[in-house]
Amino acid sequence: MSYSTEIDPHVRRVTLQKQSEIRIQVPQMWPPLKLRVLDGKLEIFGSELPRNVWLTFPPLQQFAVFTWYGATIEIDGVTETDTISDEGPRVIIVGDIDSGKSTLAKMLLSWAAKDGCKPTFVDLNIGQSSITIPGTIAATSVEMPVDPVDGLPLHKALVHYFGHTTPTNNLRLYKYLVEELARELEEEFAVNAESRCSGMVIDTMGWTKGLGYQVYFSFCFSKRDYVRYEPHTNLLALLQLLLHAIRTFDASLVIVLGQETELVYDLNKAFKFKKNVQILNLERSSGVFSRHSDFRKILRNYSIQKYFNGATNNLTAYTKTAKFSDMQVYRIGSLIEKSSSSKALQITAASIDKDLINTVLAISYAKQPHHIISSIVAGFVYIADVDLGEGIVTYLSPSVAELPSKIFIMGTLTWYKS
Repeated sequence: MSYSTEIDPHVRRVTLQKQSEIRIQVPQMWPPLKLRVLDGKLEIFGSELPRNVWLTFPPLQQFAVFTWYGATIEIDGVTETDTISDEGPRVIIVGDIDSGKSTLAKMLLSWAAKDGCKPTFVDLNIGQSSITIPGTIAATSVEMPVDPVDGLPLHKALVHYFGHTTPTNNLRLYKYLVEELARELEEEFAVNAESRCSGMVIDTMGWTKGLGYQVYFSFCFSKRDYVRYEPHTNLLALLQLLLHAIRTFDASLVIVLGQETELVYDLNKAFKFKKNVQILNLERSSGVFSRHSDFRKILRNYSIQKYFNGATNNLTAYTKTAKFSDMQVYRIGSLIEKSSSSKALQITAASIDKDLINTVLAISYAKQPHHIISSIVAGFVYIADVDLGEGIVTYLSPSVAELPSKIFIMGTLTWYKS
């Protein structure tokens, strides 16, 4: 428990337990608020506060004082609000491709796990997913430092299948799945104090440097005609998704990797009225190397192979068959109409034919086709062959067990076994 005691009419002492914070809003009238650390370690937006030094905060300031291990502070002055929260930091990492986002995410997760926390990793990078195969939006609880070979844990992961390695293939679906995953995590945090206190680390897609930042934000703030910037549609869409992710997961710290000065400026502009969001620009690691598009395809292929065979080919994949009547394959298409509802996305049945060969299908937990978009997936199968004459599909499965569902999701993800 955190508690407060009064020292004199204007000074009170607050003790915070580990992994908790006090959120303070300074009122508009003078005098300003003063605060000092008596014992323990505390930080504001990641910056550690000096001990026994009074810090002065002017009117209308909003901030959160957080402690990992517990601490005591004194507050001198009147606060508009000061609520104590046991919610951990929510860190989202953005930047150019090959800037070291995924590496930094794994380092932060491992450090937190070493300190006894169980942070949640959220992977929005559908091009090079770290939790499972590409084309997925997923989250998992990290209880141990990240394994250098096997990577992040999959057995407790929440996984939604987007089905493509580029979000612009279906922007509305991507945004909806991000919102659905955030909703599921909020439900988990509501009943799991340990996960809530440990916070989350969020990895994102890579952004292209340079052209497009100012154009996009000019559109955001002046509401100009979006079509006018059609040559940069992909970049603008990615930036829109970045802002959407920050807001959807209620991120408290945005780490921008690399010298993305325009992006940092525009993020600060976009969130200038949201004082509980800090934008931090870090230099790109000197150890990061660039990967060309062909190498990225090789990595995606390897990620799928790792899912079925293990990081060191230490797992057994099983070749199995299913009748056409035991499979219902669906695609999630584009918008039926302009609407924010998931019902505006088309769900259409796909033919079971030779076009399925070499595709990766997700096994949905949905009981009915209209539940597909809001349902997580149980796993994935690889279609090796389709026998039209016999009505039989030959597929590769990571499990010897029977398929948990007859409903499958098809995207554009393929795998060509080496």
